[in-house]
Amino acid sequence: MYSTGADPLSENSGIGGQVLVPMRFVWPYGGRQVFLTGSFTRWLELPMAPVEGCPTVFQTVYRLTPGYHQYKFYVDGEWRHDEQQPFVSGNYGIVNTILLAREPEAIPPLLSQEISGTRMNMDVDNDAFQRVEVPRISEADIEVSRHRISVFLSTHTAYELLPESGKVIALDVNLPVKQAFHILYEQGIPVAPLWDFYEGQFVGVLSAVDFILILRELGNHGSNLTEEELETHTISAWKEGKVQLRQVDAHSRSFQRRRLVHAGPFDSLKDVALKILQNEVSMVPIIHSSSQDGSFPQLLHLASLSGILKCICRHFRHSSSSLPILQQPISAIPLGTWVPRIGESNKRRLAMLRPNASLSDALTLLVQDQVSSIPIVNDDDSLLDVYSRSDITALAKDKAYAQIHLDEMSIHQALQLGQDANSPYGFFSGQRCQMCLRTDPLQKVMERLANPGVRRLIIVEAGSKRVEGIISLSDVFRFLLR
Repeated sequence: MYSTGADPLSENSGIGGQVLVPMRFVWPYGGRQVFLTGSFTRWLELPMAPVEGCPTVFQTVYRLTPGYHQYKFYVDGEWRHDEQQPFVSGNYGIVNTILLAREPEAIPPLLSQEISGTRMNMDVDNDAFQRVEVPRISEADIEVSRHRISVFLSTHTAYELLPESGKVIALDVNLPVKQAFHILYEQGIPVAPLWDFYEGQFVGVLSAVDFILILRELGNHGSNLTEEELETHTISAWKEGKVQLRQVDAHSRSFQRRRLVHAGPFDSLKDVALKILQNEVSMVPIIHSSSQDGSFPQLLHLASLSGILKCICRHFRHSSSSLPILQQPISAIPLGTWVPRIGESNKRRLAMLRPNASLSDALTLLVQDQVSSIPIVNDDDSLLDVYSRSDITALAKDKAYAQIHLDEMSIHQALQLGQDANSPYGFFSGQRCQMCLRTDPLQKVMERLANPGVRRLIIVEAGSKRVEGIISLSDVFRFLLR
């Protein structure tokens, strides 16, 4: 028998003056019809509604008296319980349990917001609703998860990253720098391998960082490189150090040419991931080289951490229970960079800027802090947008770099340059921002980061979108491969 007409929030209004506390129940494992039943409903079934924008997650709110309660779910005609929550064997089979000890100080509304180009759901902060905390995972369980992931990565090769079809763009080292960055912008790519015809091999990569350094050099007083020289100055000349970079301050590091970091198609996924992490690059070329027949090396693919993470998610999708770490909320594990709380002076600060800050300030932070993106926030530290290294290539459009001064252009104006005039999304629309909550499980975060083009998630507070931290692909792999 289904109880379909009751409103648990309005009808369950208290017995004998007892305080009732709204509790949020969630079934995140999919289904067509999901019902909640428990000791507080006298084991009658209450319908649960799918979350807007996330049809595999069902939720409902019910007011409970403080005390001990049991509950379970009825999913598509089968009795189920949530294995990630406390459960016991009782009179009604295996049931989940709640021990509600006190009334919450404040009851925030249920919120659901659509963000990013993929309509990612902004889930509500569960702290006030769900008083049963997810048990802290043991070090043994963490090591089990790391070991299984390490074994998978060690036994699978970079060959599995190769798409069935696609293109990889390489640039000749004798191309003018200006033309090279125009190509990066037009193709929508942040990095490209460099080919030296005379040496018959790939010799390096050109990335957005190079463009940042060139623009800063153009803006320096007494620069050895003029805008006119950009028309003819080649990538080779830039890479060979004919343009001498000056240290901006004592915290700047020198950028010297280094050997190309690459991998072969039969290198293990673990080796590829470690090369990316240890060399602090966003991706490495997968190059097949056969010296026996004297042929030129073949560029097969550009391997990134997101591609490797996608392999992990795909492999463990139907056996996630073998990785105990996956259901842990990201706030419960040492992952990412977080805004320090009061009294936490030993934590690394999280760089954030206001939209009226200069582009020069943003580029300095990107270089000196060695980060790939900076959250752009309002006066309340609520997220408005993100400025990333790859955004710098927008200045190649219509030779905008020749018409600006880094100190005079704001981040707001810089991001507007990259806006498509025909785009339905305006500036600060949130369409570029990839977000998550501190309560999101690691599995959910990993699946979002595995999407092409996503390199980090901004951790925000539900509702206010106040920035609480940031998690990058590198953070996830450093944690998993530690």
